[in-house]
Amino acid sequence: MPRWDPEAKERLRAAALELFAEHGYENATVTQITERAGLTRRTFSRYFADKRDVLFAGSERLPDAMAGAVRRADAALPPFPALLAALVDVGDLFAGLVSHAAQRRAIIASSPELQERERTKLAAVTSAVVEALQERGATESSAKMLAQVGIAIFQTAFERWTEQPEDTDFAAKVREAAAELAAHLTP
Repeated sequence: MPRWDPEAKERLRAAALELFAEHGYENATVTQITERAGLTRRTFSRYFADKRDVLFAGSERLPDAMAGAVRRADAALPPFPALLAALVDVGDLFAGLVSHAAQRRAIIASSPELQERERTKLAAVTSAVVEALQERGATESSAKMLAQVGIAIFQTAFERWTEQPEDTDFAAKVREAAAELAAHLTP
């Protein structure tokens, strides 16, 4: 067996998702994951800190990516349009990083522990966006509100995209969710 398998991470991820779907997240172990993937526990540890990390690996890049996109948005845009532009900018990149999105979403929805982890990850994104919006001139209060609304749009777009990822790009789902919100705000 070669010392380095370039497909090991994806094999581990696929095995974990299968086991989580078959037995539930709480009932699947790292040992079962590595056995199903035909790899060792040590290999698992090279790629993932724990079994939760299989579902969240790479998410630590999202706060910086989102804040960076807000900062790069056209300087003439007010804070909320800049945020929407950032959501579109980051959306397709994010969607490309989340393999097996629908399956991942279902697994997270089935576990309070994973839901809490996802909320923690989204809070980090929200904080980063608040800071970027303040740099664009939004007050702290407005930046917090706009960031929370923006993350809600992002989550809605992600949920809708996971239902039909092949039908449209993620950015289109962001635009659709933002337009729906705007329609609800207009008397």
